[in-house]
Amino acid sequence: MNNLVQLYKAALAIMLIMVSSCSKEFLTPDPKGTLMEETYYSNPDEAFAGLVSVYDPVGWQTAVTYFNFGALNAASDDHVAGGGGPNDMETWQRWSNYTLNESIGPQEDYWDRNFTGVSRANIFIQKIEAGIPGLSEALAARYIAEAKFLRGYYYFDLVRLFRNIPFYIEPLTTDNMREQTQVEPEVVYAQVEQDLKDAIAILPPSIPGATEGGRATKGAAQALLGKVYVYQKKWNEAAAQLAEVNGTPGGTSQYGYHLLDDFADIFRPDNKFHSESIFEIVHSAVGALDWGAWGVFYGNVATVMFGPRGYSGPSYYSGWSFCPITKDLYDLLHYDPRFKATVADVDSLEQIGEAQYEKGYMNTGWFIQKYAPLTEFAATNGVRELNYPQNYIEIRLADTYLMEAEALVESGQGGGAGSRAYQLLNAVRNRVGLGPIEATLDNIFLERRKELATEGHRWYDLVRSGRAPAALGARGFVAGKHEVLPIPYNELLNTQLVQHEAYK
Repeated sequence: MNNLVQLYKAALAIMLIMVSSCSKEFLTPDPKGTLMEETYYSNPDEAFAGLVSVYDPVGWQTAVTYFNFGALNAASDDHVAGGGGPNDMETWQRWSNYTLNESIGPQEDYWDRNFTGVSRANIFIQKIEAGIPGLSEALAARYIAEAKFLRGYYYFDLVRLFRNIPFYIEPLTTDNMREQTQVEPEVVYAQVEQDLKDAIAILPPSIPGATEGGRATKGAAQALLGKVYVYQKKWNEAAAQLAEVNGTPGGTSQYGYHLLDDFADIFRPDNKFHSESIFEIVHSAVGALDWGAWGVFYGNVATVMFGPRGYSGPSYYSGWSFCPITKDLYDLLHYDPRFKATVADVDSLEQIGEAQYEKGYMNTGWFIQKYAPLTEFAATNGVRELNYPQNYIEIRLADTYLMEAEALVESGQGGGAGSRAYQLLNAVRNRVGLGPIEATLDNIFLERRKELATEGHRWYDLVRSGRAPAALGARGFVAGKHEVLPIPYNELLNTQLVQHEAYK
């Protein structure tokens, strides 16, 4: 069956209801079964459960949560796919060596995750706008704002990965689902901007991390809108929006954001929802799940994906050796203060006799430290590999500092000493003890590569800046083709969708 139809039916006919108690983080789900959508949304509790279902695809484990690390990292010049062999996670291998096609590649996971989110958001907004007995006007407004933030988030992922996509903001029907056609990116971007502006007007400026961590805030919506402007090269708008998030470089912003003193503390599982985190995807060990729960894990499976294979030694548990770090990134970071918090130098541990590990496919000996399977945080219940508690910070303050600096330089405001772009760039550097440099585009992108290494940003930065052909040409990247993913083959069957010309 065509997956667009499957997504529609899943969103319209059946919802996985995930309700969290006050004692848990907001997006730590507690499955309660399935209910028919037609008879749902009859009271405030069901409205809240529906909202959680809209958030749910953000953290899907068999799609993008570890794909943000995995597939995107593997496609960049900072990593190779790795794993157990050339066919292990073939979708990652195909993106890493640029042999992907409409049938084989990671595109189906991204498509499914994001269109599921869009469909759920459309249904949810329609239901809440129609009125829910007992739901206050203020709470209904907040719920709609969160759903619009999420719809903007999902559509932004789709338009930057696929460019020409089907677009709808009303629930699909059995009469029109197969008649959807692709639209120009500008149409999608316009709706994303409007959704985020609507969300900004309503969302709270802050939330209690202990009970609502992971929910959208005004700052998160402004940060995402600034990022959306950056991708469209709307530099003045981007700079203005990101300045609202960032405040005084190196200080505390209006939303309480500020850079942490210790770079390594950003990624500790016992330091969630800290002052540098703007939008954070929640993971937890409380599910204590096993392999029978594949696809609905609460833990961060990326952690074991990236660990060294067959490892015995201090600090780490054995993992599956995906996304080993390239020599280029290792050399770039080796004498940088962020090295130890970014790179797990297992090769050096073996050389001094402190560890042993199996040399996986395309092994370099260097692995991801930021989300490594640390023994300190391993789950004690359930299958350890499926229950690591590391959250994934999708947007953090150093990222928005550097995006604003880029936008300021691109808009002609300069990056010399004393300029705001200079202050933003060097606040990031000063946090780790590095001296000031001029805020040129080359310096800003180099700092992004070092500061955000292994976090899933590099491939996007290469593509949007036009640097991808030079950085990835030796891997097989073809300019004019590999800036986007192919439309998944199953989506082309019995629909009006057409493949990108370069993939035909």
